[in-house]
Amino acid sequence: MSSGAPIDLTNQFLIAMPGVADDNFAGTVVYLCEHSERGALGLVINRPSDITLSKLFEKVDLSLDREDLAAQPVFVGGPVQTERGFVLHDALDIEGGGYTSSLKIPGGLEMTTSKDVLEALSHGAGPRRVFVTLGYAGWSAGQLEEELGRNGWITVAAEPTLIFDTPVEQRYKRALSLLGIDLGMLSSEAGHA
Repeated sequence: MSSGAPIDLTNQFLIAMPGVADDNFAGTVVYLCEHSERGALGLVINRPSDITLSKLFEKVDLSLDREDLAAQPVFVGGPVQTERGFVLHDALDIEGGGYTSSLKIPGGLEMTTSKDVLEALSHGAGPRRVFVTLGYAGWSAGQLEEELGRNGWITVAAEPTLIFDTPVEQRYKRALSLLGIDLGMLSSEAGHA
């Protein structure tokens, strides 16, 4: 593979290295929903807010008929468009797609930004597993590649169970374990030969 070939980290976790000083990303794991030559979009999966899904539904004038979701936190998905909701969920097997504004992520998940996914959930339907954020993490063209080159992040193939089933406080350590890395092995110093 030539060094000039574009990399595609869609459906991967970005794990912040200990030296990341930006408070928005220190200690985070980001699920990359999209990565192309135009830039990247991801959702931080280990920063819960103090808002629960039931409170979010109240704010948008919907009831939530899913007891399994009511107490689930809404997450801080990143510093961009923090007033806007993003719903990461299992792919729907519906002919022609399921919701008005969904991004099918190669690898099986979907990210929906339209209110119809919340309406489906409010009626007890919708995707079985959901992860809801306010805001997202975004990188302009070449910005993420530059941060990777400065050892700001390490990457690993995403595992949906880490997003939906792993307790929040274990997600960073568990993401590292996907690479066979223990937190004690990491240094904030970049090493170049």
